[in-house]
Amino acid sequence: MSRPLGVAAIGYAFMGKAHSQAWRNVTAYFDVPAVEQRVLVGRDAEQVAEAAARYGWAESATDWREVIARDDVDIVDICAPGWLHAEIAIAALAAGKHVLVEKPLSNTLAESEAMVAAAQTARERGVLSMVGFNYRRVPALAYARGLIAEGRLGTVREVRASYLQDWLADSESPMTWRLRKETAGSGALGDIASHAIDQVQYLLGDRVIEASGRLHTFVGHRPGPDGAEEVTVDDAAWATLVLAGGAIASVEASRVATGRKNSLRIEIYGTEGALAFDLERLNELEFLDATAPAAEQGFRRIVVTEPGHPYVEAWWPQGHVIGWEHTFTHQIRDFLTAIRGGTAPSPSFEEGLQVQRVLAAIEESAAAKSAIFQV
Repeated sequence: MSRPLGVAAIGYAFMGKAHSQAWRNVTAYFDVPAVEQRVLVGRDAEQVAEAAARYGWAESATDWREVIARDDVDIVDICAPGWLHAEIAIAALAAGKHVLVEKPLSNTLAESEAMVAAAQTARERGVLSMVGFNYRRVPALAYARGLIAEGRLGTVREVRASYLQDWLADSESPMTWRLRKETAGSGALGDIASHAIDQVQYLLGDRVIEASGRLHTFVGHRPGPDGAEEVTVDDAAWATLVLAGGAIASVEASRVATGRKNSLRIEIYGTEGALAFDLERLNELEFLDATAPAAEQGFRRIVVTEPGHPYVEAWWPQGHVIGWEHTFTHQIRDFLTAIRGGTAPSPSFEEGLQVQRVLAAIEESAAAKSAIFQV
């Protein structure tokens, strides 16, 4: 295009803030098409106007339908709660806008399937879409995927993935929309286990075909403005997954794991090596080469800050670490690169739907006393 791509972001809270930072920075560090932060959308006119001014948006609005109809908007970035994803994404794609939507793709399988159908139709017209699993853009994890693809681990047998947080460990933590099934869809399962499941499939380049699981709510009621309110989603989730290639993965997610602030830990064990990663040390990857002499074997720490590592060359001199927020800038970089090249971005809505199918199988399994379900 002769002008910069116009961007509209819908949602200005936690994710809206993270995505806004990425849109502000991406062109300063990466070779991508020019963009302009046209409009930030939210329900509260005063608050969204204040957020737009802070986050670098040219203007604010409260009606997303009017925004996606604008000729100066080319990309719609959906950072709203999951129960709004399907309606906004489908309408934006129909209006010819490229769409980035935060994970999980939606709150239900039916909504996700409708989003995939809309994305496929839009793709025929050159309109692209992507779901935001930002941890794919952690340089250490992108590097780990490359090592696995190169065969450095041999045949992968086992994966252990856990995502543990403690922001709900206090039973007096107040009620929020994330604790109501009608708005959140699920609790720890959809919120953070979705990241762990996506990583299992992404790192191995494989697909989950079978799942069993269990869900539990440790705190059944939380303080609300009018007294105690019932929590209708899970606090923690556990699952055993079978992948098409034969690997077995265990997944655990919790938002009541006291002392764990944001720990996505992944361990991968193969016939010729092993890897370990923890998001709380996101610049580091542990690697064991089992083909070395036994006397020399042991996990070694790789600091993933070298120019040859994924994404790192755009940032600071070697050895200078990056942070959690950089993953969103990398995500926007990849999306814009796909738009410029007319290539399919990843993860696609189809990949997002695959994660939703795994989540649904775990939920069904939990309701059936951990019976095994096909994905």
